Amino acid sequence: MWRDSLRLQIFCLLMAVLAVVVLVHNFFQLEHLDDDTVSGSNWITENNVQHSLSQTTKTTRKPYCSYKQQTLSKREQVEQESLLAEILWPKPPEGNVAFAESTDPAHSDFVIVKPSGFFKVGDELEVLVRVRDFQGKPKQYGGDYLQARIHSPLLKAGATGRIVDCLNGLYKVFFTLLWPGEVKISVTLVHPSEAVQVLLRLREERPDRVYFKSTFKSGRYSETTECNVCLSGDLPVCNFTDLYTGEPWFCYKPRKLSCASRISHAKGGYQKGLLTKEESLLFQSDVNIKRPILSSGPDTVIVKPKAFTDSSSMDKAEDPTVSPSGYYYEDQWNSRTHWIHHFNKSDDITKCLQGKVIHLFGDSTIRQWFEYLTAFVPDLVEFNLGSPKNVGPFMSVDLKHSILLKFRCHGPPIRFSTVFSSELRYIANELNGIVGGRNTVVAITIWSHFSTFPVEVYIRRLRNIRRSIIQLLDRSPKTLIVIRTANVQELGPEVSLFNSDWYSFQLDSVMRKMFSGIAVHFVDAWEMSLAHYLPHNLHPKEVIVKNQIDALLSYMCPLQT
Repeated sequence: MWRDSLRLQIFCLLMAVLAVVVLVHNFFQLEHLDDDTVSGSNWITENNVQHSLSQTTKTTRKPYCSYKQQTLSKREQVEQESLLAEILWPKPPEGNVAFAESTDPAHSDFVIVKPSGFFKVGDELEVLVRVRDFQGKPKQYGGDYLQARIHSPLLKAGATGRIVDCLNGLYKVFFTLLWPGEVKISVTLVHPSEAVQVLLRLREERPDRVYFKSTFKSGRYSETTECNVCLSGDLPVCNFTDLYTGEPWFCYKPRKLSCASRISHAKGGYQKGLLTKEESLLFQSDVNIKRPILSSGPDTVIVKPKAFTDSSSMDKAEDPTVSPSGYYYEDQWNSRTHWIHHFNKSDDITKCLQGKVIHLFGDSTIRQWFEYLTAFVPDLVEFNLGSPKNVGPFMSVDLKHSILLKFRCHGPPIRFSTVFSSELRYIANELNGIVGGRNTVVAITIWSHFSTFPVEVYIRRLRNIRRSIIQLLDRSPKTLIVIRTANVQELGPEVSLFNSDWYSFQLDSVMRKMFSGIAVHFVDAWEMSLAHYLPHNLHPKEVIVKNQIDALLSYMCPLQT
């Protein structure tokens, strides 16, 4: 009997010890759930965003994310295919094209179709561009990326043209003549068709050519690892995919620290050696990057004024695809789709902003709006949040007039110096936290930091932002939403591989299409930068930013007509 009792006690003791071991093991697992460590690049699907966030697997990984594995609804799939089809670029003939047979702007020319014609304001002017190779031979295929504008330097007037690729070495450019006087035509070869194909290949095959890094820290010990939308190899990674939007983001796991110890995000750098020797010939600053194509005849026309002022063009509904959307005259931007009031006095801006909360989301090009308004409006004072310079978040306050102006950068990928991990926010999530109302203004731009990724990555981001915008407008219809488009910039051999205007043009086309038909307004920074006489710059000069601000404020405080 005594022995049976002893055996029972020993058995109970062993069970208790086993229970403690299991409990400790479970606590250990729970403690490391925050690590979100996976080996492999799981593409988080939109309808199942929490799938495999805390799993460790040893599946064979492809070199990079398979973007086509996104789980889309039928409507989303149709839209995505339509968007990709719309930006499909003409290809040169199969096989390698020798550099001597690529487009040479010096041998190419343009002609005015009716150079001696009578033109008046409102007429259309047609120009024919004929491209040739370095041997002077006419090219038989299209795909060159051109930019074109008309301008009158003495009047500080300018507007962009609409380019049609005839796919046979000829391009038609159509200009709407919008002011009287002598008007000059300028045509620029941004990239030859052969270079565009290189850019296309890099976008699809080398999304890692800009890489990012994060610092992980515990006490005095820290590690830095590489991060991106997707990572190559079989090393364990930290999965920082956003739980709400499903936006993917990964970092290689530190050797000794947990994923939860991440403290910052930053741009890592740019990959080198992306081109072959032959391909590098297609990217030469003084030869075939943003080089002028000259006229073989007259390059100006005389435009007569109209007999009466026609304002009917101002009655049309705002359409982001209207071309040109506006024009400069005496250095002031005039929109063809809505009235713009020019706010030249700080008091006028203060009156417009009074009682409003303005949220600016995006990259450094919309941060320029924050900097301009804070500098120009005397009572609008920046409140020091201790944020890194040029990174943010930033906030300016005018207590006297109840104005709150805020800037926050968009979530990764973002090529800023150092962003605290706690400040990495996705625009869609930020929009979900805004109450909205008639005194709330939201301005968004997002484009430049997506130029190195397949377009599907950008479409996904815009889809999430659009959904949140629609939800915000549904609960607060009087909230003002403004989209700032992309803009052109100065290009050289290296910048072209990462931030070419061709990349920006493609993304901008997608953005305009995806946001058309909903209650948002557009500030056409693309045409404002392309039509102006100043040199192209990723961060346009103040006179251009001022015109962008005028367009924004004109939406906020429309003229009573």
